[in-house]
Amino acid sequence: MIKITAGKYEFLAKLEEKKAPKTCEAFRKMLPYTNKLYHCRWCGEAVWTPIEEQINLENENHTTYPSKGEILFYPGGTIGGEFLLPYGSCAFMSKVGGLAGNHFLSIENNLEDLEELGKELLEHGTCMITFEEC
Repeated sequence: MIKITAGKYEFLAKLEEKKAPKTCEAFRKMLPYTNKLYHCRWCGEAVWTPIEEQINLENENHTTYPSKGEILFYPGGTIGGEFLLPYGSCAFMSKVGGLAGNHFLSIENNLEDLEELGKELLEHGTCMITFEEC
């Protein structure tokens, strides 16, 4: 399980190791991971945090339309790398068009708090996010 702390909110998430094994392996090597969390500009109801290093990953379990709590790993390419956390209706996009990210992590609790987090970031700006194994 992965513990996600974003501002005052905490979530537990399950790694999708059967559906995205290489993505999960790359992610584990990055842990613990801390960075700023921002509200998306083009995606709809989602927040994101940049990935500072270049990661080479193939598509696995990839989607453009993640559901609430289905976290995507976009290793970079058209835009820089990022983790995308949808809290409602979302289409993974950038200023140059649609993107697909690897769904590798699923939040299993406090989904109502995820929506509150998204609304707070939309209104008030950024917060810090940390991913760590528990």
